[in-house]
Amino acid sequence: MDDSVVPPLKIGRLDGLLGFHLRMASAAVARDFAAAIAQLDLTQKQFAVLELIAANPGASQVDIGQTLGTDRATMMAIVDRLDARGLILRQRSARDGRRQELSLATAGADLLTRARTRIAAHEKRFWAILGKAGTRDLLETLRRIYEAQSPAG
Repeated sequence: MDDSVVPPLKIGRLDGLLGFHLRMASAAVARDFAAAIAQLDLTQKQFAVLELIAANPGASQVDIGQTLGTDRATMMAIVDRLDARGLILRQRSARDGRRQELSLATAGADLLTRARTRIAAHEKRFWAILGKAGTRDLLETLRRIYEAQSPAG
């Protein structure tokens, strides 16, 4: 027997735990996502921030952080990195001088377009595993889980 081949571990009671399977599936999707956008020098969180800015021009980093469930320090670091790369623009709000409104720079919009193309291929791989109805049902189930656990839920 080849000593370099390690048989998979038995997972015991983990097999019946929802959280375990969610974590394993999340890790599989995250690995594929990271590989899909690796050449763009973009993380999942950075992509999510660009998407939210594109969908909500003028939103603040606090608004985006709340939507993503990200703390202020992490959100500031993400926004600083995107800003340093010239992907977003910050503008002080005319209504509230403490608030910085975010929008996409041309480079950010271009990068987002390229990322969306790669992510569409990534999504297609998982839709193929689940099928249209399975994907729709899974998305609805996942939404119910995190919305039930949100501060407003």
